[in-house]
Amino acid sequence: MFNKKNFLFVLTAVFLFFSFRYVVETSLFNSKDIFSAQKILGINFNKHEIDTLNPYLNRNLESYNKMRATTLDIFIEPATSFEIKQQPSIQLEAETVITLEKIELPKKEKDIAYLSVYQLAYLIKEGVLTSEELTKIYLKRIKKYNKNLQAVITLTEDLAIKQAKKADEELMRGVYRGALHGIPYGIKDLAAHPNFPTTWGAEPYKNQFINKKATVIKKLEEAGAVMLAKLASGALARGDVWYGGKTKNPWDLSMGSSGSSAGSASATAAGLVGFSIGTETLGSIVSPSTRCGTTGLRPTYGLVSRYGFMSLSWSMDKIGPICRSAKDCALVLKSIKGVDGFDQTIQNAPLVFNDINGLKKYRIGYFKNLFDSDTTEGGVNNKKTLNLIKNLGGKLIPLSLPKNAPYDVFDIILRAEAGAFFDELILERKDSLMVQQNQKSRANSLRQSRFIPAVEYIQANRHRSVLIKDVVSLFKGFDVIISPTFGGKQLLITNLTGHPALSIPNGFNSNNTPTSITVIGNYFDEGKMLSFANLIQKETDYHNKKPPQFY
Repeated sequence: MFNKKNFLFVLTAVFLFFSFRYVVETSLFNSKDIFSAQKILGINFNKHEIDTLNPYLNRNLESYNKMRATTLDIFIEPATSFEIKQQPSIQLEAETVITLEKIELPKKEKDIAYLSVYQLAYLIKEGVLTSEELTKIYLKRIKKYNKNLQAVITLTEDLAIKQAKKADEELMRGVYRGALHGIPYGIKDLAAHPNFPTTWGAEPYKNQFINKKATVIKKLEEAGAVMLAKLASGALARGDVWYGGKTKNPWDLSMGSSGSSAGSASATAAGLVGFSIGTETLGSIVSPSTRCGTTGLRPTYGLVSRYGFMSLSWSMDKIGPICRSAKDCALVLKSIKGVDGFDQTIQNAPLVFNDINGLKKYRIGYFKNLFDSDTTEGGVNNKKTLNLIKNLGGKLIPLSLPKNAPYDVFDIILRAEAGAFFDELILERKDSLMVQQNQKSRANSLRQSRFIPAVEYIQANRHRSVLIKDVVSLFKGFDVIISPTFGGKQLLITNLTGHPALSIPNGFNSNNTPTSITVIGNYFDEGKMLSFANLIQKETDYHNKKPPQFY
């Protein structure tokens, strides 16, 4: 029987339930919440001021939710981009031809695998070695050694054989694409390829397919290079731990290879690829290159397109080669640099690489205080390198990096931009699926990015503008600047300013693991850096050393 009193009671209860739900969903915080939150931000508003903020902040939250409901393509960048101006003198220089090295074909496959690109290129161009033969040598080594190294995420074997056969067929028809024609390589698995997973090294993305092809992969295809594998990246470009394990240093398997271009450096050092591609935001090419004894180039920001790569920081990410030598880096950079129509920060700049025999014409700066204060084994090796530079005619002019910048705050630039790129990951709480969950993990750094105020992000970038001006002024007039690789705040500073850097191996520690020294250049002046490093490597042999377990 219908009971009017019960019906009104139920109707009232339903109304109150949905009213309460509406209030909860549309006003997710109150004055107490704001009072507590301001402690995180280091500000102190009084009760009246907080009461007036409450409705405004809730309206903001409503607008955030509306914005989040509109999906963005992952490769769309914010309208505020960091751009570097080229020096007029560099724009006028003509691109140089980099010569190959005439060499006899080694009898053993392992010796072939460790040849430099400029040596392999000669053998392929002259028809002494086919690309398919070389590709199969590397594929065999990957299958034999990757279990110990964990450097490869995805083996692209069928594609590699297809590309190698194409390279050989083109050569038979007289079509030669250049020094990378038929040369097998691996690329850090932050780069998208529509036919393979692009995992970013992280559990939440291990089955991700992106229906786009990174510009660098396209350019390497056009150069005739052969893609062997997608190589391990620390999860979301952090360290050397990914969902499949920890990528190892070929010189000491008890060590990780450092990160986040962990697989790129490890695979190159172990002779699993002819060369590799890495990325750097805050040291991810330089650090694993040092650990594994490879030569790693971080180009000028805006020289190599980032299109198709996972972004960690739109204003700091760079793509560069990890190779066996500086000359190899020059050959690879020559093929991957330049505009592509997608990455709007990219500029064309000539690569002027010269096979120099002395340093008398070079104006060389060095961070004397950083070298003097380094008492490590690496510091001893650095002093030997400085002496070699002097013996080659180089005059070292002391420099000091700026000291008055608020360096501790610059970290929020990377964190805020990473937080924006991985907004969906955090909102959907898939960050909890990542392997590492400690205080220093990428998952945790993305969570804390939600608490960075927009004002502080902009203020940090204003201080960054001052830093850039100071460093550009400091470097003016120098051809190269020499630094301990991990000396002071050099890596942080030059990544923030967008300057190019080259890590070259210069010796070993007592435990037989490599050390390095870093060569820094002016914007878009990679040619001078690489020419300088090539001379150093002609006078030393550290870049040709091979980890015993993989040779």
